[in-house]
Amino acid sequence: MSGPLRCLIVDDEDLAREALRSSAALVDSLEIVGEAGDGVEAIRSIEALRPDLVFLDVQMPEAGGFDVLAGLTARGSKLPLTVFVTAYDEYAVRAFESHALDYLLKPIREDRFRDAVAAARARLAADMGLKAAERMARLLAGVDRPDPGPRRIPVKTNGRISFVRVDEIEWIESEGNYVRLHVPGATHLVRETMNGIEARLDPAQFMRIHRSAIVNVGFIVELRPWFTGEYVVRVRSGKELTLTRSHRENLRKLMGKAPT
Repeated sequence: MSGPLRCLIVDDEDLAREALRSSAALVDSLEIVGEAGDGVEAIRSIEALRPDLVFLDVQMPEAGGFDVLAGLTARGSKLPLTVFVTAYDEYAVRAFESHALDYLLKPIREDRFRDAVAAARARLAADMGLKAAERMARLLAGVDRPDPGPRRIPVKTNGRISFVRVDEIEWIESEGNYVRLHVPGATHLVRETMNGIEARLDPAQFMRIHRSAIVNVGFIVELRPWFTGEYVVRVRSGKELTLTRSHRENLRKLMGKAPT
């Protein structure tokens, strides 16, 4: 990870929290994002602050460190990396059974504190690497690819249903509760709203240029600015359409410019 390691200190004793703060100040790129003095406050802080690492006192009144982790689990909250802190080593086994990252005995030695932080960094880096690998695998498998939309649109004509290839549609025109698909040499009327068909089409291929017109960007042959601030869009068939000012952001995307 590139940023500082965000940590939360949980201990019911002021002096213990101060000792942890002093230890943390000696480690580079370790940011204390909060402190909690009891178990209930710890749960609330972990859920609100989402720290990377928690230094968690085992023994606290009412709700100790193990109760905090059990409470988070019961609430379905994500458990942060946890380093248990206590004056008694009798809790070590239970700490690791609770999947603790490490276990520090009070008074805390500086080298043990650094080791615990280093272990946290290594664990986070490994987790991030694993997630990146999983994302790449999903991408290669096509799981995370954007839905390209339908390849064909059914049209009903004279009691029959035929199909229009989406990549052959030059532009789409609104006609009330219908849309008219313009393909080379023909048009087809489909019962669909403009918003409805726009949502179904691949935004990388089709662009809304007017409240009543969607154009296949692959068919655009010319853009001509108009004195009103609008643009004339000429498509392959020679038809000229209007790109209104309210859709100029779409034009910027088409030209490879960042939206304003």
